[in-house]
Order: sequence, then C-alpha cells, then structure tokens
Amino acid sequence: MVKIILLYCVLFLLFAASYQASNVVYNVVKLGAKPDGKVDSTEAFTKAWTLACSSTWPAMVYVPQGSFLIKPVVFGGPCKNKILFSIDGTIVAPSNYWVFGNSGFWILFYKVTGVTVYGGTIDAKGGSFWACRNAGNNCPPGSRSLSFVASSNIMVSGLTSINSQMFHISIDHCHNITLQNMKISAPSWSPNTDGIHMQSSTGISITNSMIQTGDDCISIGPGSKNLRIHRIACGPGHGISIGSLALHQNEGGVEDVKVTSVVFMGTQNGVRIKSWGRPSTGYARNVVFENIIMKYVYNPIIIDQNYCPSAKGCPKHSSGVKILISGVTYKNIKGTSATQLAMNFVCSSSNPCKGLKLEDIKLTYYKKSAAATSFCKNANGSNKGLVIPPSCL
Repeated sequence: MVKIILLYCVLFLLFAASYQASNVVYNVVKLGAKPDGKVDSTEAFTKAWTLACSSTWPAMVYVPQGSFLIKPVVFGGPCKNKILFSIDGTIVAPSNYWVFGNSGFWILFYKVTGVTVYGGTIDAKGGSFWACRNAGNNCPPGSRSLSFVASSNIMVSGLTSINSQMFHISIDHCHNITLQNMKISAPSWSPNTDGIHMQSSTGISITNSMIQTGDDCISIGPGSKNLRIHRIACGPGHGISIGSLALHQNEGGVEDVKVTSVVFMGTQNGVRIKSWGRPSTGYARNVVFENIIMKYVYNPIIIDQNYCPSAKGCPKHSSGVKILISGVTYKNIKGTSATQLAMNFVCSSSNPCKGLKLEDIKLTYYKKSAAATSFCKNANGSNKGLVIPPSCL
C-alpha cells in the first residue's frame, strides 16, 4: 500500500509540474481569497474556476495553506481542457446552516469532465445542523459537502472531508469516477452523514480510504452499475449498503458491484442490501462481497426487502424489486458479530432472492457462550466450503 501511495504522489507531482510549466495556475489568494477562515472567499474561488475553465491549456486552481471560508458554490462546465483543483489548505463552510438554503449542495461540480481534486480538507461544520435535526426543530434540508452531477472522468485523491451536514461525497448521473486515499469523518450520532453516496452512475472506483460516519460508509443507490470498492476501513457507521431500493416505482437497478478487502469495525451493518416493501422496477444482481473482516458488527450479512427505518407508514406490499435480488456472492468473510444473528436474509414472498452464494464464511458471536445463527425467509442459494454459522440457504 505504501508503494501505491508513493506512486500516486510521484504521478501527482509530475501532473502538477506540467501545469506549473504552462503557467496556467490560478491561486485563489492572488484573486482575493483570505486564508483566515472568516472572510468570505467565494468570489475568489469562482474567479479562479472561471479562468481555469475557459483556458485552452490544462489549468490548475490552487488553494494554498490556510483556512478559506466559502458559501455554497457551483463549479460548472463544460470546460475547455483538464483542470487540477489542488488543495493544500482547508476549505470551511459558514457556521450558519441557513446560508445553505434549499439547494442541498455546498461544493458542486456540474457538467465537468477531466477534473482532479487533490489533497486538502473540507470542513462543513455540520454540528449545529445535526443539533437542529436531532432536536426536531425547523431546519433546512441540509447539504452534501462535495457533489459531482452529470460529470465524467473525475478523480478525487487524498482529500479529507469532515463533519458534513449530510452526505460527504455525492455522485449523481456520472461516469468514470475514481475516489482514492480519502479520509471521511463525522460522529457516530450525526444523522444521514453517509460517507459516499452514488446513484444513476457507472464506472465508479473507491479505494484505499477510511470512512467514519453516522450513516452508511458507502451507499449505492438505484441506477448504479460497474462499481469497484476495495481496501476500505469502515466504522463507526451503518456499513456498505446497496439501496434503499424500491423507494420509487420506476427506478434503475444496481448491478456489477464488487466489494473486496473491507474491514468493518463496530458498525450497525456490514454488507447490506435493502429495499422498501413496494412494487418497483429496481433490482440488484451480480454482486460480490469478498475478503471481508467483521469486528463486532451488529448485522454482518443482511438482506432486508421490508426496509422501513422509522417503522411508521411502512408499505404493506410484498417487495416488488424487478426480477429479484439475484446473483449475490459472499466469499471469505470472517470475524465477530455483536448479535447472535450473523446472517439474515429477509426476501420478498412474491420475488424470492435467488442465486445467493455463501463460500468460506466464519462469523462467530462475540459472546463465546452462545453460537451465531442464520435466518432465511424466501431466500434460495448454495454453499461452498466451511460456512459458520450453519447456512439456512
């Protein structure tokens, strides 16, 4: 892993040198930004982006050391060439959450291609917003920290994101996105602070990252296809989730997902597929969870096709996920469960889960005085090698 990180650093230095050599570097401080974390620097960031986006040469937006306050901003495209958004400092959000309004975004890249975001920290200062939500007060809807919408050929590397109001990283209607060497952090009690959320996107790679949140470390929404998730440390949080599916009657499916070499530590769930219990065109198929370690995880392996977290106003239909949840492989998953029920497959009676595969599973209950168990409802599949707890498939 050290060699890989060093290689990324070398490639970045060469990448940055090419920008420096062409003199197409837009330093936000030289354009008026103040590195004190107090003066609004949004205008300077917008100027830097506009200049970089209009450059016919590859350009760099450079954020030097210091703390820079910016309000909600859109970095829009299409641009004329590639852009490196290089951050050595920290970008901070306003402490007054009403400033965000109803847009749902803080830093938004829209319709861009060939953008790299490298290094630095973004701090959304979500604490006061979470307090508003948790107190049941009248609050704005909340904002995602860093969003990519209708964009392609994007890389985010070496970024730290802390205390997002809601999702830290959001990907929607995008193609060919690489997220690597990231650190994402929010308290375990912070509501809806998913680490990375994606939907209606293809060709997503998430690697070598540490995610600690109050919700899913990674959530995979409808229409997500061709995903690779590798070498992730997750916890605290709600695990890695596909879904929730079937929130809407007409929605895309999730397919061709591979999750490997993940460690879950004290999470609510490990690997989860969830769908609401209502008819929908959504589906999940061709999914692999492999080489995974569970450390005191409450629901290490779970499929829930009657998802309804509030237990209020729940759909009373049998889940109508299109075709069904099918072709899901669980291989070489080991560790401890915080509950006796280590594997839980609750599937639809109208569309039972099919093609579930368990291979080389060893999940034990952390209280050694009792054995871990499994439960199946409308779930069908096969087993290979040692499977502990004994499979119900």
